[in-house]
Order: sequence, then structure tokens, then C-alpha cells
Amino acid sequence: MEELSPTHILPGLPLTAPRHAEAPSDRDTLAYGAYFTRALDRLHAESRYRVFVDIERVAGHFPEAIWHAPGGVRPVTVWCSNDYLGMGQHPAVVEALISAAQRSGAGAGGTRNISGNSHPVVTLEAELADLHGKEAALVFSSGYVSNQASLATIGRLIPGCLMISDADNHNSIIEGIRQSGCEKAIFRHNDLADLESILSAAQDRPKIVIFESVYSMDGDVAPVAAITRLARRYGAMTYLDEVHAVGMYGARGAGIAEAQGVSGLIDILEGTLAKAYGVVGGYIAASIPIVDAIRSCAPGFIFTTALPPATAAAACASIRHLKGSDAERSAQRRQVAAVKEALAAEGLPVLDKGTHIVPLLVRDAAACKAAADRLLDRHGIYIQPINYPTVPRGQERLRITPTPLHTDAQIAALVRALAEIWTALGLARAPGRAPSL
Repeated sequence: MEELSPTHILPGLPLTAPRHAEAPSDRDTLAYGAYFTRALDRLHAESRYRVFVDIERVAGHFPEAIWHAPGGVRPVTVWCSNDYLGMGQHPAVVEALISAAQRSGAGAGGTRNISGNSHPVVTLEAELADLHGKEAALVFSSGYVSNQASLATIGRLIPGCLMISDADNHNSIIEGIRQSGCEKAIFRHNDLADLESILSAAQDRPKIVIFESVYSMDGDVAPVAAITRLARRYGAMTYLDEVHAVGMYGARGAGIAEAQGVSGLIDILEGTLAKAYGVVGGYIAASIPIVDAIRSCAPGFIFTTALPPATAAAACASIRHLKGSDAERSAQRRQVAAVKEALAAEGLPVLDKGTHIVPLLVRDAAACKAAADRLLDRHGIYIQPINYPTVPRGQERLRITPTPLHTDAQIAALVRALAEIWTALGLARAPGRAPSL
């Protein structure tokens, strides 16, 4: 077999490969480094290189935080958190975490299959099953993993399964379908006619319709009840991702399926503990056979360290609180409406799909980054720019997420800052609207 040198990999580099087993020299390592440098150069050239702002949350002061800026620490107001209701700093949640950590320590002790099946995690799964009215639930390390691992496993367990996916589904769903090895069909976003066409053509083969309830970038809502009934009519299973809806909608915060009265018709509900519940982790809720099969067969569950007991206890406290309290949801709806109204009055291009997610369209990667940088540096407001591949090119945006803890004064400051930036950068306003004087 021919021995490959770095010049085979990167033509033109005057390097030779070592001819015996030894650590690579610095010169050899540089040849491989060029791959990574080129990838980063492309991101910079397309204004897609992501800079992570060093933010320190301060318990009891959310949405105020500390920015560890290059020149020293500065106060900022966070307007892009997925901690939608501020539950990550709710006293009951923090106390549950501290108390469990004092009892059980910081870590889980291992995977649940070996040594990490802690009682707080078992309790959390019972709480989640009750939330969604299902027989069982299964907790994963994140919402991404719960989608990826569950869908990949479901596909392998159902021979010949057709996975029918909404065109706007999250990357975790896309990856889960890809790893399942199943044939897939994509229906146009929230398009019932297109979905029915696919279901009809599939005839009697096994099939599962996979969709989200609230889509995270536009904030639009799926016709969950209609999709569910359509799938049932054609003998398809349903898999509903409620990560941006759990805690937020429905009488007990169980999501859009609860709000539309169809939780019992959904075969598998998937959610997260990292957004409205303010902690971390993902889960599915379904019948006992479905949950047990995924528990027993999904590598993403089997080989991953369990959630720490303290994390599970905090999540359980958050779920229990939001099952019985609508105060946080009501206050958030009020502040969301106030933000949308103020942005629209200023002529800023807000996209209002009726949910808690408030996208402000910029439609250019470089301008979006410039707007976010100016917001942070000049106004002390933190909103991370959203660009490709999270959204399509030309759909770049600032994604604003008002919480019940944002004050009216903070809303006014946000709108003033955005108006100044739109003028300073010459960004397009909403059609027919001019800035206020």
C-alpha cells in the first residue's frame, strides 16, 4: 500500500510523512491544521463566524447579567434567553437543586444502565408522564439527543417504516431520521394537503408523521390537532416535538397538544427541560412498550451518563410549579405583547406569529452581526445574531424572547436601542413605516 504523505492531502505543501511510528512533528501537524483554517476562513468570509459572548447570569437578577467584556466586566440585559419564564432562577427550583446536591452530591455516578439510575430521575419521569397523560416517560441528556436517539431507534425497530417530516423540522429530527436508515418524505411546512398526499401514496406501509408544535425561528404554530387526526385516518404514528411549547401553553403547561385537546392522540411527545423549565435535559413521553423499547435499544440513551440527581430534582420542582401556576405564563404573554406592539410602532420589521418568539428580520449576515455587536457594545443589550444554517440565507434575524421578568422600562430601552441601530446601519424598516421623531 502506498504510504501517504501530507503532500498527498494538501498538494503544494513541502512536507514529508514520518516513515516509522513516532509522534508527528509540528510541521506535519500544520498540514492538517490547514483544513480547519480554511473552514474558519469560509465562515468569516460569509459573516457566519459565531462569537460566544462571555455572560454570567446572576441569581435573583434575571434578565440582568454580567458581561465579561475584553476591557472589563459590564452589566447587560439579556433578551435572547430560552429560559422563557425565568424558572432557572426561581427560588423553588434553585432550592430543590441545592437540597438534592447536598443529599446526593454533584454527579450521577454513571450511565443509568450501570450505576446512575437515581431516584430523582425516576421521580422526574413519573412527573413528565403525568404532565402529558402518558403511561411512561424517558429522560435524556438533552432535547437534541432525545430526538436524535429516539427517532433513529424507532426507525430501526419498524422495518420498512416511512418517516414523514415537516420541511422546517429541527436539525435533531433531521439527524435522527438520517440515522434511522428509513426512507423519508418531506411535506411542505404545515401544509395539510401535501401531508395527505404523502400519506395516501404510502398506503398500508408503516409510517410516522414527525412535526413540531412551535417552530423556534419564526415562532409559528403547527395545526397539531388537524395533523394528528389526518395521520390517524391514514394509520400513521405521530411524533410531536414540543420543546418550545412545554411549560408555555396548555392549562398545566403540557404544550400545544394539551391546548388543542389532542395529547391523548399523539403517540410520542418529545420535550425539553432546558427552556421554559429552566434546567437541562430532554425527554419523550409515550406508552410503556414504546418507552421501554427506546430505553432498551437507543445507543444515545444507553451509553450516556444520566442526569445528575440535583438537576432532575430542579426540573421536577419546575414542572410541578408550572402545572399549578399560570402567573408566569400570563405575565410573559403580557410582556410579549408589549414588545411586539412597541417594535411595530417604531416601524421595525417584527415577525408576529402569535407566540412568545419575536423575530426581528435583518436579512443579511454581516448586518445582523453588526446590529448585535452594536446592541451589546453601545446599549448593553445582549441578543445573539441568528444566521445560516440555523435559518436560510437571507433570513438572518435577531430573535427576541421576552420573559415575565423583563420590565416595561427594559422594553422601552430595547426599542430605543433597536431604533438607533436601524437608523445608524441603514437597515430596512417595515413597509410603509418610518421611524418616530
